[in-house]
Amino acid sequence: MKIGEFDITKKVFIIAELSANHGHDINIAKETIKAAKEAGADAIKLQTYTADTITIDCDNEYFQVKQGTIWDGRTLYDLYKEAYTPWEWHDELKKYAEELGLLCFSSPFDPSAVDFLEELNVPAYKIASFEITDIPLIEYTASKGKPIIISTGIATLTDIEEAVNACKRVGNDQIVLLKCTSSYPAKIEDSNLLTIPNLRDTFGVEVGLSDHTLGISVPAVSVALGARVIEKHFILDKNIGGPDASFSLEKDEFKQMVDAVRDAEKSLGAVDYSLTDKKKKNREFSRSLFIVQDVKAGQELTANNVRSIRPGYGLHPKYYNDIIGKKAIKDLKKGTPVDWSFIEK
Repeated sequence: MKIGEFDITKKVFIIAELSANHGHDINIAKETIKAAKEAGADAIKLQTYTADTITIDCDNEYFQVKQGTIWDGRTLYDLYKEAYTPWEWHDELKKYAEELGLLCFSSPFDPSAVDFLEELNVPAYKIASFEITDIPLIEYTASKGKPIIISTGIATLTDIEEAVNACKRVGNDQIVLLKCTSSYPAKIEDSNLLTIPNLRDTFGVEVGLSDHTLGISVPAVSVALGARVIEKHFILDKNIGGPDASFSLEKDEFKQMVDAVRDAEKSLGAVDYSLTDKKKKNREFSRSLFIVQDVKAGQELTANNVRSIRPGYGLHPKYYNDIIGKKAIKDLKKGTPVDWSFIEK
């Protein structure tokens, strides 16, 4: 499966999520994209909404954030007004990212955002965790025929099934499901990464991780469990502040994560029981049967004069019980590797 020219089946696709980490300064946004490239990201992801496309300006109890989050006490409208990325930046940021060799795409939050992103010819779409229940939005987004990456942070198994089916109904099976813990920041113990292979096996799609933990270990472990896409929030400097700063990685941290993911990826290799020349050479240091006391011709081989020891030039230890009690047909010096040729038949 390819996102742009990137084949995620051959290499883990690492996404730096810009989100609100630009302080409403396009130059900071561009510096952040450059830093993400230098840190090893394969793509930069934007979010395409305004406060008015994602919610309404209302401060009654339904629109107050009071979920025990870092945003409690604010209204949704106020939060999204601070967090959004101006649409007039998108084209410039996408072109800048592409000049650096990064893919650039976005999360649309309503059909107008999809239409806008289609004009920019983005290579893929991301459905955010809290939009997984918006089946009409998913259908409309998937209908554009681009790979669609879906976070599952608040989803039940039924929600995920309905989202996958929505994509397939419009003829799009280029689906990646991301395991996600929708806590900001998320606790490592809440990651439940064993869900990743279960998502793959249950829905027959590519899988990955959208991570909100504060470290880098969870993404690396996810690769060992089959993740082909890793998404992590990226910030140039946490001092910029903003709604997502506290659970975003700075350049050095992100680079460490990328290195850990790449090392995990390399370590997986393939199912392989063959022996390299080096391994074959090292077998010389394995155990084998040796004469450990001088033995005269006609003398029995016993536990006192034959042992399984290193190195590996004698008979395989599995033959130990077969030779004990047999007689030597010639004199044998201590340190002689046992061989069938000097044992009575």
